Amino acid sequence: MSTFKTICIVILFMNFTGLVAQEIPVLTTKDSVLTKYWTLGLGYNIVDDTATPFGSRLFNAKETWNSVPFPSSLSIARYFKSGLETKLVASYNRYKVGKLIDGQINTTERKYYALDGMISYDINKIVGETGWFDPFIQAGAGYSDIGNLGRTTANVGFGFNTWFNDHWGLNFNTMAKYGIKKGTTRQVQHTAGIAYRFGIEKELTDQGAEKLALIEALNLRQQQVQDSIAKALILAQQLAFEKEQKRIAELRKTKEDSLAQQKLELQQQINSISNVYFDLNSSYLTPSAKNILSKLAAILKSNPTMIIEIASHTDSRGTKAYNTWLSERRVNRVIEFLEKNGVGHNQLKGKAYGEEQLVNDCDDHHICTEEKHKENRRSEFILINQ
Repeated sequence: MSTFKTICIVILFMNFTGLVAQEIPVLTTKDSVLTKYWTLGLGYNIVDDTATPFGSRLFNAKETWNSVPFPSSLSIARYFKSGLETKLVASYNRYKVGKLIDGQINTTERKYYALDGMISYDINKIVGETGWFDPFIQAGAGYSDIGNLGRTTANVGFGFNTWFNDHWGLNFNTMAKYGIKKGTTRQVQHTAGIAYRFGIEKELTDQGAEKLALIEALNLRQQQVQDSIAKALILAQQLAFEKEQKRIAELRKTKEDSLAQQKLELQQQINSISNVYFDLNSSYLTPSAKNILSKLAAILKSNPTMIIEIASHTDSRGTKAYNTWLSERRVNRVIEFLEKNGVGHNQLKGKAYGEEQLVNDCDDHHICTEEKHKENRRSEFILINQ
């Protein structure tokens, strides 16, 4: 099996085993808790100021409850990570005529003002997070002004919040307010309103921290898998590229070898024809020369892309200028013959060498026989391109 196929199988295996596409969990609101925030509250307050507010008349709204028909309580609170919350509450109310106040029927409408400072504790810190339901207990002190009569109170109570989201919710609470000065009575104040949280700080729960660690581990694992796949794909592409380059190189070499072999075979055919030889001081073609050139023309016509050089020479007798002129004549004679026999003009390149390329030592300093001189009076055929 090839390396490329092996890499592809590995990638498919990783996908099927879920290493690549494994679902990663996400953090939700349940995975974190609010550790610090401010709360601004606006609500309605109801005051029960009977002599015995926790008696049988506790829920007797008609006789004992006092309220006004508009928002009458404003609070600001600061919640801490420990579950403690400090709160300042300002409230307004009116004691109505006919209501039971301090054990007696009220005969004059009296205005009620109160300012209370409270510390509450989040019961969720004991029982665990309950989501939207947020119960608490509270204690503190305050001052109430009722018809210009002041009363310092010690307060205890309970309540709960219901949160719709991180910012908005409802608040319900009850405070029992005990007069500290001897002779003052107790009162109960109920409040219901809206609450808005701001300046929120959060941190993960233990389960949220575990989930985050799992998410980070899975992300790292998937990144490692993705990196491995990327490297594998790069390697596969590189191997495929190298394979293709090798194939191209082999094709190129095969072609070059084929062309070289063709060129060798054509040159061998040309060489087998032999050179054309000329008489002394002559550029005319002999019958033998024409016979040779006819064979050469047949080869050239069979190979229309073939180009040859016709290199013509002389022997050393005569001046160099004369011999150069004579070899040019011999080149032209050969070209004219080949073209008349159907060879294309573009297939023929001529070059006159004069006496520059003797094939033996018959130069101006040696005496040679006519046969030796004839060896130099020649036209050669050299393959340039097949």
